[in-house]
Amino acid sequence: MAVRTVETSGPAETESLGAELAAALDDGDVVLVHGELGAGKTTLVRGAARALGVSGPVTSPTFSIGHRYEGLAVSVSHLDLYRLAGLEREDPDLLADYLGPGRIAFVEWPQDAHAELAGARMRVTLSHGGGDRRRIDVDEAAGPANEGASR
Repeated sequence: MAVRTVETSGPAETESLGAELAAALDDGDVVLVHGELGAGKTTLVRGAARALGVSGPVTSPTFSIGHRYEGLAVSVSHLDLYRLAGLEREDPDLLADYLGPGRIAFVEWPQDAHAELAGARMRVTLSHGGGDRRRIDVDEAAGPANEGASR
């Protein structure tokens, strides 16, 4: 499938797109979420998490690397790898609690973890469009992690 581009005009529309994307995900899937600071990555993940049955607050995991939320059928993992220079110097099991069976994972700033996230189900790239507008490119057949992507 080709990359699909969607434009949203505010946080509610970005969350709605996240919910739509969640409907296409299965147990064990990984979604790579790219975009500059403030582009709406966590807003998109919040919408997906709501659609997967998460009822509590969904916040950016910037300072904790990751959050796990209990959904209806699967857990939802939300990771932010921005602060990591790469995973080669980290504990090999750093991502183990967030990825795999029984979970759907959304990974912000995945560029530094190519091998660990190979085979991602979907890649989403958000960019500012002025004001509350966002341009969101969705690649639903992402394959290996986005090699060479820039932050």
